[in-house]
Amino acid sequence: MTSLLIGPADRTVVITVQQRTRTSPRDAFRILAPIDLPTVFRPVAPFPGVSGVKNQTGAWDHAGPRRNPQFDDGSQVDEELTEYVPDSSFAYQLTGFTNVLSRLAAGVRGEFNVNPDGDGTLIRWTYEFKALPGRRWILAGPFAPLWRRYMVAALDRCVHVIETETGGKETPHGPG
Repeated sequence: MTSLLIGPADRTVVITVQQRTRTSPRDAFRILAPIDLPTVFRPVAPFPGVSGVKNQTGAWDHAGPRRNPQFDDGSQVDEELTEYVPDSSFAYQLTGFTNVLSRLAAGVRGEFNVNPDGDGTLIRWTYEFKALPGRRWILAGPFAPLWRRYMVAALDRCVHVIETETGGKETPHGPG
C-alpha cells in the first residue's frame, strides 16, 4: 500500500460539499462506495467527466485497491482506496494526474462520510488538495469555486442514483 499523500504539517486546500437523502446510511453507503464513475462524474465546464476506469485491482470494498479513472479529454489519474469503514466512510488518494492538475497539485485526498440524519442520511464529500510549491493560491482562489460547482453536480447525481436504486427510502435490514 502507498504511504499517505497528506500529513499533519501540510497546508492543504479543502473543499467540502454535502447533501441529504431519505435513504438509510447503510443503503446510501452500499450504493455510493462502488458507484459507476462515468454515471456521476460528468463534465462540468471547465472540467472533463470520467469516461471509464482501467486497471482496477480489486473490489472497491476495502483499503488497498487501485484503478485509473479515464477522463473524456484523454487524461487520467491514479486512484487508491486508502480507508474503508463499512456503512460509514471511505477515503482515497489521487496522484499522477495527466491533465492541468499535474501543474497545480501533488495529489488529492478524497473522503466520503455517510452519517445518520433523522430518517435519512447526510452525505459529506471532501476533496483535500496538496498544492505544489507556489500553487496553493491558485487552488484556494480561482480554482476552488469552479471545483465546488463540479462536486455539487457530481454529488447531486450520486444522490439521484442512490434514491433511484432504493426508491428513496430505507430498505429493511433488521438491527444494526
